[in-house]
Amino acid sequence: MDEMMLQKCIDAGLRMTSQREAIAQALDQSYDHPDAELLYERTNKIDSTISLATIYRTLGVFERAGLVQKVDVGDGKSHYETARDQHEHLVDTENGQIHEFKSEELTALLSQIADKMGFELTSHKLEVYGKKHGDVSCRCIQIKVY
Repeated sequence: MDEMMLQKCIDAGLRMTSQREAIAQALDQSYDHPDAELLYERTNKIDSTISLATIYRTLGVFERAGLVQKVDVGDGKSHYETARDQHEHLVDTENGQIHEFKSEELTALLSQIADKMGFELTSHKLEVYGKKHGDVSCRCIQIKVY
């Protein structure tokens, strides 16, 4: 199981206020990729004194510390997820669903490309956009649909 966001913040040396703790808790309870406004709604159920500006500032702090990552789903908003094992996103352009998957073949190919360019692959981030073929079921591995 993934380490809890609060502990990750402490381990990263961040000063944890009660508001940051509430935001970390809301992120832990999110099983999707919330944007700042949705995270604000969720966090306000924990602590109603938190402003939207505090959400944005804290997300920036968490992002700079490597604890959250932005996910672009093509709707013009920044969505967030807690940083965890390397995975890719396949965004359905018709309904905005984010399908998460892992691909050893893709990682191997990216490593080969990096090597040809004179680099060692240390990490990557990939978001692919598309739409399903008719009624064909999704063949993503380790799928999480939001």
